[in-house]
This record gives sequence, structure tokens and C-alpha cells, in this order.
Amino acid sequence: MIPVLHRYFIVNKPYDMHSQFTGVEGRPMLGDLGYPFPEGTHCIGRLDHNSEGLLILTTNKKITHLLFKGKKPHRRTYLLQVYREVKPETLEELKNGVVIRVKDNGIYKTAPCEAKIIEKPANLFQSGWEYPDNIPHTWLLMTLTEGKFRQIRKMMTAVKHRCLRLIRISIENLALDTLQPGEVQEIPEVEFFERVFGKE
Repeated sequence: MIPVLHRYFIVNKPYDMHSQFTGVEGRPMLGDLGYPFPEGTHCIGRLDHNSEGLLILTTNKKITHLLFKGKKPHRRTYLLQVYREVKPETLEELKNGVVIRVKDNGIYKTAPCEAKIIEKPANLFQSGWEYPDNIPHTWLLMTLTEGKFRQIRKMMTAVKHRCLRLIRISIENLALDTLQPGEVQEIPEVEFFERVFGKE
């Protein structure tokens, strides 16, 4: 039997684009990127339409389970711009876990995560929806190993800081680097597995 050759892509999803190919007619979707994705390509680990950054697309249906439902947690790093100044004690709350609402009005305490206050990154790509610098805000870098629905936005709401801009910049060793909004990069299969799951 000839083995199936799967393909793997990363995309820098622009602001206000939906992380799917169908289902939201009249709104920007992944098919509007104009890239010739092969039949059967699907998105792994979606982002909200108003979030930006790294998406993985592949024809390999097993990746969702390996990446998000496997025994080994995988690191996902986000760049955030949040409303108002974040105090050190609030940062500690985020690091230690906060209580959020999850599906069916359940209550969940988030796992410990990495969080730090940073300066606004130099050469940050434009989203088409920037907040003026004179609005009080803080830039944060956060790394999580879990991904409940809208988790980061809910975490920031729990500590009373509205999320103004949310950009996923990496999943394990897959990173946006210089990939601009709307751009697509194909990753060879061996390299993809090494960068996401590590060498055996």
C-alpha cells in the first residue's frame, strides 16, 4: 500500500478572518487567502475572528488529537495588548491560575502559566485595528499549555483587564517569525513533527 503523503502549513491569520473554509458566508475565511491548499486541508486550534496569528493547517486528521488531546501538553505563546496597567499582583494571579466560566456555565481554574509584562514589540505587524498608544494599556507575553474556549480573553476578564489585541506567535517551536498577516508557509512533514513534537 502506498503511504498517504500529508501536507502541513502555517498561516498568519489576519484580524477579522474566520479560522475556517466554510460556514460564515459573507465574511473573510481561509479560502480568501488565495493559496492553493490541497483538498482535505483543515485548521487545527482555531482562533477567534478578532484574534490574530499562528494557525496550523494540514491534511492529516490525526494532528488535532496528537497536539491538543495527547498526554504531553504543548506550549502556546501569545502576545497580548490589554486595557489599563497590569499590576504585579495581577500578574501573579494569572501565573497561578484564575477561575473562568467554561462550557455549560461550569467553573474552571486555569492551570499555572507563564506571564510577563513586556515593552511593545518593535516591528509589530499592523492588524488593521490598532488602539492609539495614548489609551492606557499593557503588553503581555503569555505561554499556556491548555486551551479552553476563549481562555485567554476569559482570564483577562477575570482579572478585570479587557483584551484589546491577541496574537498567537508560536506553538512549541513553530513560530510566526517574519510571516506577515495573510501569508502562508508550507512546512515539510519531518520538520513539522520535529518542531512540534520534538525528535524521538
